[in-house]
Amino acid sequence: MPLATPVAVISLEPALPVFYTHGLRTAPDALLAQALGLTVAALNQQYPDRANLVHGTIQADMERQKREHIALYAQYSTAVERLYGLLQLGLRDLTTIPGNFYADLQTDFPNSWEAVLDHLTTYSSPQLQQLLNDGIRNRLFRSDININLVTKILIEQLNMMLNPQVFPSERYNMGEVFRSIFLYYIRGICTDDGARIAAEHFSRL
Repeated sequence: MPLATPVAVISLEPALPVFYTHGLRTAPDALLAQALGLTVAALNQQYPDRANLVHGTIQADMERQKREHIALYAQYSTAVERLYGLLQLGLRDLTTIPGNFYADLQTDFPNSWEAVLDHLTTYSSPQLQQLLNDGIRNRLFRSDININLVTKILIEQLNMMLNPQVFPSERYNMGEVFRSIFLYYIRGICTDDGARIAAEHFSRL
């Protein structure tokens, strides 16, 4: 019996912009295949079920985020700078996501939606909490802050920034909104040493 030809492992990250532009259900196979460097036949062979393709793409994007965070941590050494950097990366990612994307994901691809929620619970929130802990230990953040509550506030502030009912893009510069929300909020939870680092970091942006 002849051996089966092994299936090449491909990166699914390039599929995400196609899903953003054309929808999770309605993105054409031809455009997805083109983005992934495959033929339509090869795409359908490897991912006959759209749910598997969506799930793999979401997971690939989560791994991309983790790689970027590792690079960020290598660039900045203090908890204050790392926290600002994480928020900037999160904002950059959120601004590329269409407003209906997560609603469609929740409705049509519940397993992938659960993976997103699990990522927030097991990775994003603990990551922010660890940074806050590190900052407290290094006397950059105040020791009396409620870490769980501050983590929740930071995540909700990101979501608020992207709410067009609150900050319509035609009226507000998102860079200024980011500065006004996060520079002053994070500086408020900083010690004097942490506030100096925050001010220096923003002066370089």
